[in-house]
Amino acid sequence: MSQPLIGISTYQEDARWGVWSLPAALVPAGYPRLVQRSGGLAALLPPGDPATAAAAVARLDGLVIAGGADVEPARYGAEPHPRTGPPALDRDAWELALIEAALAGGVPLLGICRGLQLLNVALGGTLVQHLDGHAGAPGVFDRHDIKPVPGTLLGRTLPEPVAVPTYHHQAVDRLGRGLLASAYAEDGTIEALELPDAPGFTLAVQWHPEAGDDTRVMDALVAAAAEA
Repeated sequence: MSQPLIGISTYQEDARWGVWSLPAALVPAGYPRLVQRSGGLAALLPPGDPATAAAAVARLDGLVIAGGADVEPARYGAEPHPRTGPPALDRDAWELALIEAALAGGVPLLGICRGLQLLNVALGGTLVQHLDGHAGAPGVFDRHDIKPVPGTLLGRTLPEPVAVPTYHHQAVDRLGRGLLASAYAEDGTIEALELPDAPGFTLAVQWHPEAGDDTRVMDALVAAAAEA
């Protein structure tokens, strides 16, 4: 069986390497490494015209929407909170188009952190714009326990409570259409979403599996991509 091709969304940032200081399409190396550890082939998707998202997704066996900047509050009908970060308008538009294409085409989808929040917004949900206790010092992952909901896709993937790497200050507020919360933190924060009626595997987690040693969530995506 050939290895499934898993696309990972990236974002544009100014970066420095060697003698160069240029705009670059970036994603932390933990994302492609996690795909590779789970048996997939990783393909990085630079930001592009949202009109081309469906064509890009059609060439993939699976899709990962990576973590990163806060979603623009106007996307879910809210005014910015003082602690909400600056918007990444082009990234929002590109990744929402990727999500919509994956859902429409039944392409297995995994959202990570921001990816979970975007999935919720794509389906009409809203976000809590600031909460404490889910990140370490700036640039440092914290860890906390999450409890999967038995009988869900996540509950079958992670059948026991686990400690996960976490770094976020926003979270799900109102659930989007058809979404099911499938894990919670001890403070009640939703830590995973899934879409039971989607034509393909659709799961999103609020934590950062690419920053830890547990590959099971990515294993599940890669297995679904191989079967599809």
